[in-house]
Amino acid sequence: MRVLFVTLAASPHFFVQVPLAWALRAAGHDVRVASQPDLMDTVTAAGLSGVPVGPRLAQDESVEELRRRQEKAAERLADPPDAQELMRIAEDRPERLTPDFLDGLFTVMTSAIFQNFSAEETVDDLVALARRWRPDLVVWDTLMMGGPVAARACGAAHARLLYGLDLVGAARRRHLAVSAGRPRELREDPLAEWLGWTAERYGVGFTEDLVTGQWTLDPTPPSLRPPTDLPWVPVRHIPYNGRSVVPEWLREPPSRRRVCLTLGLSFREVMGGERTSVPALLESLGELDAEVVATLDTGQLAEVGRVPDNVRVVDFVPLDALLPSCSAIVHQGGFGTAQNALAHGVPQVVVPNDLWDIHPRAALLERSGAGLRPAGPGPLRPAELRDLVTRVLEDPSYARNAARLRDEIRATPSPAELVPVLEALTGRHRGNG
Repeated sequence: MRVLFVTLAASPHFFVQVPLAWALRAAGHDVRVASQPDLMDTVTAAGLSGVPVGPRLAQDESVEELRRRQEKAAERLADPPDAQELMRIAEDRPERLTPDFLDGLFTVMTSAIFQNFSAEETVDDLVALARRWRPDLVVWDTLMMGGPVAARACGAAHARLLYGLDLVGAARRRHLAVSAGRPRELREDPLAEWLGWTAERYGVGFTEDLVTGQWTLDPTPPSLRPPTDLPWVPVRHIPYNGRSVVPEWLREPPSRRRVCLTLGLSFREVMGGERTSVPALLESLGELDAEVVATLDTGQLAEVGRVPDNVRVVDFVPLDALLPSCSAIVHQGGFGTAQNALAHGVPQVVVPNDLWDIHPRAALLERSGAGLRPAGPGPLRPAELRDLVTRVLEDPSYARNAARLRDEIRATPSPAELVPVLEALTGRHRGNG
């Protein structure tokens, strides 16, 4: 088969795709990865063939564009609320899921996210690539809806590969259900309007699989996954952290308990939404009876006056190499970091921000007994964080539950085991768009 992967130009999104791409490649299939030009060095560093599509997705510029699109889309609403409020795609409180809220959610999300990431030029390039190369299967990032359009335009089967919880699918089902109860003249569907217009440019009609795929590939452990009625295929999360060298200090077992602190980077952090400062984090962890390995770059260390004696600061270390030696991890809830910790059975303390699915995933993790999160919103006090980390270190139930989730992941079909399933599904769906 020829398999085209379509991903957003963000390394964490691509890293989730790499193990499956290589499983297909190792099985003899031809694989290419399409993304904005920003990602090409990262793609080729993974040993895969990249194809640049559309304009660059420069991070600083895209954050400003995200703000601009949020505000502009919110202004189009009859009673415009705060634009950021309408980005809460994880909202599941029944009293908040009104027709106006859901219309507003998809108005803002379509403009700020989906249309932004699948710009006209990007989709033009994707369709041209698909019609020229003729893939049998397109595997697409849930935020890159130009992927299924390109698949339908060339007759390929297509599968959505999730990065996190399926908030898009859940919100879409809620919106359709609420809209069905309204008079036709009052129904609004900004996502279908934009995606239908985009698809029609290439002779493709709108159907719901352009939003949620002909089937969905999901690396989240089953017990942390909300129920769904969509065609769904589980796949084991295999950690991939990019090119890396294991440092000498990591080749020896730690002399005492080890805790990993990693903040990562997200749009929300760039936009100033951190729950606590780096100095406060280091202060709270500096009093632990444990070795702390903190992955912090020079920018994150700029305000740190003194690094505690028990803290080792490194600019980067592959989590896949570090986590097997850790008794706990503290992080801000990014999907890749959380999945790596789950894969190694490491208890987690999540200091969540409002980005995408971080809060609901942190809540699911806490309910599973494999981790903790702060009690409420607002700035996090050092003493509170220290107490949370101490609890997951001292109470063996957290390690037991983390090991249970690790075993759940290991029981999920690996990317290599999934290849025959993808071959069969591709044969069934190819040409059925």
